[in-house]
Amino acid sequence: MSTYRILPPEDFMEATVTLPLSKSQSARALIIAALTPGAPMPDPVAECDDTASLIEALSRPEATDINVGHSGTSMRFLTAFYAARAGRTVRLDGSERMRHRPIGPLVEALRALGADIEYAGEDGYPPLLIRGRDLTGGEVEIDATVSSQFISALLMVAPLMAQGLTVRFKGEPVSRPYIRMTLSLMADAGIEADFDPDGIRVPHGTYCIPADPRPMEGDWTGAAVWYETEALAAGVINIINLTTEGSVQGDRRLADIYSRLGVLTEPGEEGGTDLIASPDPDARAVVDFADNPDLAQYVAVTCAMLGYPFRLMGLATLRTKETDRLEALRAELLKIGVEVTFPATGVMEWDGRRHRILEVPAFDTYGDHRMAMAFAPVAVFIPGILIRDAEVVTKSYPGFWEQFAAAGFTVMEVEEGPAE
Repeated sequence: MSTYRILPPEDFMEATVTLPLSKSQSARALIIAALTPGAPMPDPVAECDDTASLIEALSRPEATDINVGHSGTSMRFLTAFYAARAGRTVRLDGSERMRHRPIGPLVEALRALGADIEYAGEDGYPPLLIRGRDLTGGEVEIDATVSSQFISALLMVAPLMAQGLTVRFKGEPVSRPYIRMTLSLMADAGIEADFDPDGIRVPHGTYCIPADPRPMEGDWTGAAVWYETEALAAGVINIINLTTEGSVQGDRRLADIYSRLGVLTEPGEEGGTDLIASPDPDARAVVDFADNPDLAQYVAVTCAMLGYPFRLMGLATLRTKETDRLEALRAELLKIGVEVTFPATGVMEWDGRRHRILEVPAFDTYGDHRMAMAFAPVAVFIPGILIRDAEVVTKSYPGFWEQFAAAGFTVMEVEEGPAE
């Protein structure tokens, strides 16, 4: 595992950034294409660990053992995909962390629709033994508070079901914009669904190859680290592939959140999108992340470094991500003198008071790509920070460290023992 020491830019920062393609859009496009008769595999798609695991699985039609590693997206989407592939038997597994990430609500919903799925380990968690069938469909109720990917997984295979599918929600759906992304991409492929407050109705039908394929967008979630970097370092960052109008990504809300934290989003003079710092020393962040939980780590670290008190809500799903992100944030923010509290489920607060720190922090990343990227810009204020297991960024943003260096940061691999 690589440990990187990070030093800030020596001069005024002017950077041009090419974001990776959207991991979320790519994953959905890959599944829908695999369900579409005669459709080629989408190209281009995001080049990262998550999409690589999907591409490998979908490219092995005879494989009986599929391991998705750390990719929760692949685990959930492939569970439904294989359950609806009559005659296909697969043992679907992942990393040790994946075996502790819940899959029960999706499995139970699929079973209610006629799927043959067994737990090959602990009930409610991977690995799974899936024997594909023709699913009848009808109506199913699912706990919508755990992961929107459970719902997206069901929706994408719903057209294959003889009766179509009506999905009813138990609880308020988290990450609702990701469900809308799924429905938009399904509509592009000829399947129109009805989405109302109580659920979603998908008719039986056949996907078709879009006559005018939707372009693959740059990853708005990946842009979060650059918004944070601009907030801390100022200068100008130009992003050349950010879809600001008509994006299917709910995380485009990033621009609005950071406008309240002193970062403006403006058209670039020579194309692209410019991020320009406009600091507000009296800012305070009160943000509900129920629809955009993957942005929370960046905002928390931004506020901590700028001294902005915060109350961040809608964070309950962060407990079951690549790591327990709330516990990871608590532990790592302590290293910069910031002690957060959790006054209610899914709520994290900081009152703006900071404890003295006595050493340059070495941040642990917990196998979580977003922990590595969220803490990297701290080097602006604390030169020489260490990021442990820094290459974990390959899960979503393989070129991040190269781009961070090109923006003026010094990124050095160093010899450093494991965390105590």
